[in-house]
Amino acid sequence: MDLFNPNPTSSILPFDGEVNYYGKILSQEKAQYYFNQLLNTIDWTNDKAILFGKLIITKRKVAWYGDKPFDYTYSKTTKSALPWTKELLEVKEIIENKTGETFNSCLLNLYHTGEEGMGWHSDGEKDLKKNGAIASLSLGAERKFAFKHKATQQTISVLLEKGSLLEMKGITQENWLHRLPPTKKVKIPRINLTFRTIED
Repeated sequence: MDLFNPNPTSSILPFDGEVNYYGKILSQEKAQYYFNQLLNTIDWTNDKAILFGKLIITKRKVAWYGDKPFDYTYSKTTKSALPWTKELLEVKEIIENKTGETFNSCLLNLYHTGEEGMGWHSDGEKDLKKNGAIASLSLGAERKFAFKHKATQQTISVLLEKGSLLEMKGITQENWLHRLPPTKKVKIPRINLTFRTIED
C-alpha cells in the first residue's frame, strides 16, 4: 500500500456512518516538525468539564482556534476561538486538499502520555454543522482509536499513526460513539488536531 496515497480506503465503519482513514499523509520529518511547532506555539490550557455539577480539570490540555472568535460549548463549558497560527493554517490547507472539505475551526488536544485519554462520546454539539465532516490529524505517539455503535454496541478500532488523517462524516456522530482508550504502554505525548465547521 502506498502510505502517501491521497485516497482513503473505504469507510472503516460497516454501517450507519462514514469514517475514512487515509493513513500517513505527512512524511516523518513534516510530522515531527509540526509536532514540535504546535507543542511550543499553541496556547495550551487544561481542559474543563462539568460532571454531576462538579468542575473537573483534566490533565489533557486543549486549544481552540478558528476563522473568528467562535464560541464552542461542550461538557457544559464554553471556549472562544483564538486566531489561526501560521502552522495551523498550513496544516488546514493540507487537510482540506486531501478531504475536499473546508473547515473554519480546530480543536487541538495534547495527551502527555498514554495514561491520558478520552471517554466514549460523539461530537454532536449544537454549535457544529449538522453531519459536517470532522478531520483528525495525529502527531506524536501512535494511539488506538475506537468506535462503538450506539444501538448494537459493536466496536471497531484503528491505530492512528504519526502523521495520519482520519475523517468522520455523514451520520457517524448520530450513530457511533468514539474514544481514545488510555494505555500504560505509551510514554510519549500525542497532539491531535480536529478540524471542524462551526455554524455561524
